[in-house]
Amino acid sequence: MPLLIVLIGVIILIFMIVKLKMNTFVGLVITSFIVGLLLGLPLTKIPQTIETGIGGQLGHLAIIFGFGSMLGKLVSDAGGYRIATALINKFGRRWIQVTVILASFIIGLALFFEVGLVVVLPIIFIIARELDMPLMYLGIPMAATLNVTHAFLPPHPAPTAITDILGANLGHVLLLGILAAIPTIIIAGPVYNWVLQKVYPRVYRKNIDISVLGEYKEFKLEETPKFGISVLTAMMPVILIAVATICSFIFPKNNPVNEFIQFIGAPDLAMLLLLIFAIFTMGLQRNQKMEDISTSLADSIKQISVMLLIIGGGGAFKQVLVDGGISKYISGLFAQTSISPILAAWLITALLRMSLGSSTVAAMTAAGLVVPMAHQFGSNSIMATLMVLSIGAGSVFCGHVNDAGFWMIKEYFGLSLKETLLSWTTLTSVLALAGLGAVYAISLFV
Repeated sequence: MPLLIVLIGVIILIFMIVKLKMNTFVGLVITSFIVGLLLGLPLTKIPQTIETGIGGQLGHLAIIFGFGSMLGKLVSDAGGYRIATALINKFGRRWIQVTVILASFIIGLALFFEVGLVVVLPIIFIIARELDMPLMYLGIPMAATLNVTHAFLPPHPAPTAITDILGANLGHVLLLGILAAIPTIIIAGPVYNWVLQKVYPRVYRKNIDISVLGEYKEFKLEETPKFGISVLTAMMPVILIAVATICSFIFPKNNPVNEFIQFIGAPDLAMLLLLIFAIFTMGLQRNQKMEDISTSLADSIKQISVMLLIIGGGGAFKQVLVDGGISKYISGLFAQTSISPILAAWLITALLRMSLGSSTVAAMTAAGLVVPMAHQFGSNSIMATLMVLSIGAGSVFCGHVNDAGFWMIKEYFGLSLKETLLSWTTLTSVLALAGLGAVYAISLFV
């Protein structure tokens, strides 16, 4: 019955957005109230749950989104053209997907999916324009790569925490995670891209108007910053966060040097420091007036304001499902099972992901449910490592309307709700299944 209620909620939301043409944020909040009532939440608790969901979602993303959007505006208005031109000249049109995957993988090692998307997309947008390619053609391998690194690889929070919960070896998770990521990215990136372009070509549009990214400007190469400083500006948050992550393993926690590095490597501060750096390299150094730079930054915030509300609405829907006991219900379904630990971990996580929306919440909840299965193989066992990876694969399954990433993709790529469901939801399902297959393949050799 609880899963049926979730399905009813999703159908109601789709009906309001598609048929009634209702504002997406309003539709999400209305759906949250309805589902909360159907799940039996106390009437006085539903408004509080919705507020908690919106605040929790935006509290994590608002600062990073704000600074990230400003950074994206500065980079796309200046250095992005230089980066795009250099990559095109180096790799050419034929290998451009490989270039996008490599860049996204490096950035995705240190940044959350949402943050990586904000940082990389303006550059991808410019490359697509320069090569006269549909944004979706480059966007799919980018998004697939960012999703895989977020789900599979430490130091991302979910795989790192799950490794500890299941008693796996962090080095094993990182090594086998990279091995599993390679075929998963190939299948969910270029291969899926080729198939989708054949069966659903309408999403591969050129010259689409994407208000979130602002207007596209024409540049003369000599007017843009040099390639090195442009890449450094775009990669600075990755560098700061990566250094902080490495130092957290090398130095003691109470070491003053480590504490300072962790301070400047925190995502919020790293993005702020980068923004200040970008104002100089992408603006003042190009003899732009601070007044003009500030206007450009203000415009970037206006472009993402509606999307932030939509993401907050998705957080409200997710919180209603969490407080409504969906995770407990799903855990009861798998209380007594004799199936493979790898498959059981994936199935539990996939069901939680579809029901709750958040991949991190789904992964953490699933890890707590399968601990007994992992511990029976002993600490640091290969099976525990494989279960960590299968949970990571399941945590990205079937991203739909209760997931913040779904709405980001919809808005950033200028898609309709139907197009997002048929492209992004399908992509995340393929990605999760390919990841499960990769984990099973690795289990045959280790």
